[in-house]
Amino acid sequence: MDRAPPRGAPRDAVGQRWLAVFVFQAALSAAASALYLAASPRRRHARLGVPRGLLLALHPFLSLAAAGLLALAFLVSASPHPRAPPVPRRSLAASLLAAAGALCVGAAASLVPEDSGWAAVAGMEFRGAVLGAVFAAHYFGRRRWLLQFPVVQRPPFYGLKMGLLPSGKRALKVSLQAFFLSFILIFVLPQQFRIRGSIGSQIIAQIGIFIMSTAVAFCWEISHHFVQVVHTRRCSFAPPQSTAAAETNPTEYILETLELSDPRSLMQYLAYQDLCAVSECNLEPWRRAAFFEESGETYKRIVTACLKPLEEFTSKIAEALEGFSSEKPELLSQQFKLAAAFNDSQICTWCARTLSSLTARSRQEDRYGVAQLTGCNAAVMSTLLSALVAVEACLGKKTNPQPAHSLGPASIKWANFSTGRKGNVTAIASTQRGGLHTKAFSMADVLRTSIYQMVSAFEHDMRANAKASSLEKNWISEGRKPVFGSQAVLVQKLSLFIEYRAV
Repeated sequence: MDRAPPRGAPRDAVGQRWLAVFVFQAALSAAASALYLAASPRRRHARLGVPRGLLLALHPFLSLAAAGLLALAFLVSASPHPRAPPVPRRSLAASLLAAAGALCVGAAASLVPEDSGWAAVAGMEFRGAVLGAVFAAHYFGRRRWLLQFPVVQRPPFYGLKMGLLPSGKRALKVSLQAFFLSFILIFVLPQQFRIRGSIGSQIIAQIGIFIMSTAVAFCWEISHHFVQVVHTRRCSFAPPQSTAAAETNPTEYILETLELSDPRSLMQYLAYQDLCAVSECNLEPWRRAAFFEESGETYKRIVTACLKPLEEFTSKIAEALEGFSSEKPELLSQQFKLAAAFNDSQICTWCARTLSSLTARSRQEDRYGVAQLTGCNAAVMSTLLSALVAVEACLGKKTNPQPAHSLGPASIKWANFSTGRKGNVTAIASTQRGGLHTKAFSMADVLRTSIYQMVSAFEHDMRANAKASSLEKNWISEGRKPVFGSQAVLVQKLSLFIEYRAV
């Protein structure tokens, strides 16, 4: 687990991780260069007129430059947010990948036959550029610029080890496509750019180029996997325990990051990830104890920082479902709006888990009762219920109050996934484009689990409030209209959770 730098120093833990990525790529490139130079033919090219010693000296510098271009390509494109990078960034990243491929493959000048000149080396650089272009097409076409946060945090060595076999398979696929594409495109160039010589020497050269391309693609794939492993590791936004800051205000670092960092930036994602880990786990109980300080101001700031993404998520869904129409143009527009709403599902997942964990733990750990006195419990429950009702509306579940005898799992009637109608039933999350249907089901499961965690902690209190008809007063925000649905719907939904019948 990394630790964010303290205030007063550049709080750029992301920059430190990019430095680690570059060092890893440089080491990997140096090892590959040493292996290549050890296995390369010991000969002097008559046409090139370059001694082997000079090639030995130039090769590490070219490999280092290629590693830098590759790291820069990942830097300008990698993002935790599903929104695609702007076209200029994608073009820049594709150009950097093509240049890195040209440097990597073009540096293998000893692969060309002895009677080949500099034009043949330029042809190899062209084939390397094609390799970089094919890799860029896979990189952006398969949305691999998106950082995927794992459910379970593993040590970097084991996280990197798990990607060896998939990286090898993808590298072989990319190198095969690039080899055949470049082999066809090379005939477009003048004849001097082609590799000449005897048939045997040309076959050996082609085999060598394919092996070199596969090795380069594997280095790129494992470097990309290393980027994923490094940047999705948890970063602790807290001062060391032995410092004065840990005694006076240990939550200021993470609160400043949550409130002042750029929206949807990697630093903000890491802050929410760290907050969720502290709320759920007992690794740093002293940090969670600081959330429930006597004034209640820290707890309110944390709850506000977590409620905001969930409320924005729910409002986007409400906007997409408003004025629903089954006509195809409007239906597609609403589906795209829903897809944009679910782009923040990772942060919303962390926020829901954080809120439910803190609310459940407040029953035992909140010595001053700040969670109850500040009204945060009711705000959390209302927001989670409203978000769940909105997600279930996307999946076609009825959102208006139902008679008591019609409640339960057996009475659920789902709308047709391909159609929808105005009123109480809506289903437009059926499209498989971008995994919207899967994201909606996953988000609904997270919200239900979070609500059940709170209900399990306060079950006796909620049952007593339900008998006294004060459930709405104590657990649903009074005088505040829900973002989606009505208070009657939320109360009825909470009653199902109390009876453990919400599905």
